[in-house]
Amino acid sequence: MGTSRPCTRDARSCAFHFLIALALFSIGCASPSEPVERKPVVAEKIGDLSAVQAGNDVVLSFTLPTETVDRRALTQPLSLEIYRSIGEPGANAAAQLALVATIPSGEVAQYSTEGRVRWVDSLKAADFAGLDDLASASYSVRTRASVKQDSDPSNVASLRVHPAYEPIADLKAEVTRSAIILTWTPPAKTLTGQAPPVGGYQIYRGATGKEAVAPPLVRIGETSSPTFQDRQFEFGQTYLYSVRSVVGPGSEAIESADSNLVTLTPRDTFPPAAPTGLVVVLVPRQAGTAPQLELSWAISPETEVAGYNVYRSEQTGVRGEHLNPELLLTPAFRDMNVEPGHRYLYTVTAVDRFGNESAPSEVIAGSVPAENQ
Repeated sequence: MGTSRPCTRDARSCAFHFLIALALFSIGCASPSEPVERKPVVAEKIGDLSAVQAGNDVVLSFTLPTETVDRRALTQPLSLEIYRSIGEPGANAAAQLALVATIPSGEVAQYSTEGRVRWVDSLKAADFAGLDDLASASYSVRTRASVKQDSDPSNVASLRVHPAYEPIADLKAEVTRSAIILTWTPPAKTLTGQAPPVGGYQIYRGATGKEAVAPPLVRIGETSSPTFQDRQFEFGQTYLYSVRSVVGPGSEAIESADSNLVTLTPRDTFPPAAPTGLVVVLVPRQAGTAPQLELSWAISPETEVAGYNVYRSEQTGVRGEHLNPELLLTPAFRDMNVEPGHRYLYTVTAVDRFGNESAPSEVIAGSVPAENQ
């Protein structure tokens, strides 16, 4: 009968090493584990979608997300999916949203400025079929960073839409002394071919500076007739005009798209009014001075007048000689080059700051007596 060999180490130490060896054996013999699938990248949902009708377009605007749903910074480019529903006014259009457009990630930059996306949905006549020219439209947007999963839908932006008039195509502008006069032909029909009464017209204007950039248009007035006079302008300034017709009642009124744009730089080619009240007075000979003729006239009430010119003739119907070498700043002039025994015919003109000269004043005669008189 044999005897077992006693353990030369402490029993607890032997057990510990046995367990370590067993664990290593198990690890070495076990089959490799299955790979863990990575979760797809999903952007946080858009929460500031807005929609507004402009002409026969609906303009969507929203901010691109910059984080994932688990609050990590997005590094993948996003593609966009636009959903839309159009139905009866008051209907739950949001429940019938359908995909109408997809913007690939490589094209999103075309619609984005500093992270803000602007996308235009152009309405068509078919969108209002059977809706009596008034509809309820709803929009929603999703983003996609992975082909496996898109984001949650954005907030739903809903609005009433109805066909706007076709843009005015024949806007014209004429410059007068006191106003730029705009005229156009009233539009004939809306997008769907209907011709409801025009609710009026909104007038827009932009003023350009030295930069070769289209100026922003600002509404400067409204009118119910197809003409408008812009009296708040400056000669030499360049302006850009547009007119939009309005259709629809009250707060639901919709402006058409911009008319053809008219750009012009009004030039002041309009002469001031002729001076009035011209008087010629003889200044007799005095010690050391020859006789002279002194002219005076009423000051022009026009603020653009920069000065006056004096003309002298000895022949009826002829303006004659221009007497002042420089523009007269006051309504007075003394003619010191007159001859005794001569009769002179005087006229005066006004000149504005643009160089426009008025018609001559009425002719006033003046004379210096001969030496023997």
